[in-house]
Amino acid sequence: MSKLVFLNGQYLPEDAAKISVFDRGFLLADGVYEVVPVIRGQLIDVEPFLERFERSLHALSLPWPMTPESCLDVFRTLIERNGLDEGGIYAQVTRGVAPRVFEFPQGLEPTCMAFSFEKSILESPHARDGVSVVTVEDIRWKRRDIKSIALLGQSLAKEAAVRQGAYEGWMVEDGHVTEGTASSAYIIKNGTLITRPLSNAILPGIRRRLILELAPRHGIPVEQRAFTPEEAYEADEAFLSSATTLIYPITRIDGHVIGDGQPGVITQQLRNLYIQTALSG
Repeated sequence: MSKLVFLNGQYLPEDAAKISVFDRGFLLADGVYEVVPVIRGQLIDVEPFLERFERSLHALSLPWPMTPESCLDVFRTLIERNGLDEGGIYAQVTRGVAPRVFEFPQGLEPTCMAFSFEKSILESPHARDGVSVVTVEDIRWKRRDIKSIALLGQSLAKEAAVRQGAYEGWMVEDGHVTEGTASSAYIIKNGTLITRPLSNAILPGIRRRLILELAPRHGIPVEQRAFTPEEAYEADEAFLSSATTLIYPITRIDGHVIGDGQPGVITQQLRNLYIQTALSG
C-alpha cells in the first residue's frame, strides 16, 4: 500500500503528491528542511527541532506555513496513518511557485511537504559495530548553519566517501574538520569530548546540542574547538551524530584504526544516555 504524504494541507498517496515545475525549491533550492526522529511511534527532540526550523525559516525570510503545533499534528498524523514505529519525518518548506527570478517574489504561498520513512535506529548494526569515515574537501557555501535544501556539496562529498568504501565523509576546510556530509563530527582524547564550535561553518546539530548538555552532567569534559584529521587519527575514540543515527561509533578514519578498532566506551555511554533521555522525555 502506498504511504501517505502531506502536501499543502492534504494527505495524498505518494504517487499523487505533485509540485509545479516552477516551484522555487525545484528551480533554485529556495527552501529549508528538517528531519525529526521517531522511536516507538513517538517524535523525539521536538523542542530543539522547532527552534532550528524557526531559525532556518527566518534566515531565508520564509514564513511558517502553519503554526508549530499544527506542524506537529501533521507529523503525528503521518506516523499514525503510515503505521510508523521507528524512523523519521522529513519536512520541507519552499518559497512557493513563481516565475524564475533570483530575487524573492512577494505574496507567494509557501509549498509545505512532509513524509515519513522507516529506519532501524535503536538496534542499528552500525551502532553496534561502528563505521568508517574518510576525509573529503569541503566545497560548500558559507551559510552552512542554515538547514537549506541546497545539498549538492554534501551529495558530492558523500558520493566521494561511498566510492572509497566508507559510511560517511568528514569534510575538511583549511586543514580542519568541519562536519560530516550528513552528521556532526566528534573525537575523544584522554577522556575529553572534542567538537568544532558553532559558527556559519557548520549546522547546529540537534543531537550535538543534546550530547554537549549530557556529557558534562555525567563527568565527561567537553572542549569546543576545531581539530585536524591528523588529531582524529590519534584519537582514543571518534563518533558521529545525526537525527536517525543518534550516535554511531567510528572505528576507522582514512584507513587509520581509531583506538582499538572497536566502538569506544565513552561513545557507547553517550549513546545509551542519549537514548534513555530521549525515551524518558
